Amino acid sequence: MSDGAATQRSESGDSDRMELTDAEWKQRLTPERYAVLRQKGTEPAWSGELLHVEGSGTFTCGGCGAALFSSDTKFESGSGWPSFTEALAEGTVEEHHDRSFGMVRTEITCARCGGHLGHVFPDGPAPTGQRYCVNSLSIDFEPEPT
Repeated sequence: MSDGAATQRSESGDSDRMELTDAEWKQRLTPERYAVLRQKGTEPAWSGELLHVEGSGTFTCGGCGAALFSSDTKFESGSGWPSFTEALAEGTVEEHHDRSFGMVRTEITCARCGGHLGHVFPDGPAPTGQRYCVNSLSIDFEPEPT
């Protein structure tokens, strides 16, 4: 890997896990991104730069660059955060039980670097019925070449 990050082969052997120290994450990320990706923060609703992004492309992890979501699955949920009906591929996003703040939710993280993305809820549109509610600070958008 050219960025100097340590990687670890997953048990399935089909992807690399990116491991950085806390100090390395702080050096790599802006303070705002660090708060969301590494400390499980949430940006204010309606504040994210990628909420209304249009065009075809791929949403990637803001921490490690892994491809996570396709613009084809993005929809306007009215929640104030970018929302998707599904991850780009199986195994790119991990789900974890989240009982913080007196709520029971399902947290989503990047499978490659463990960065906090947001939460998934069972109130999305067809075909999956899922709403992957993602912080703009945790992702980047790579438009398809024209």
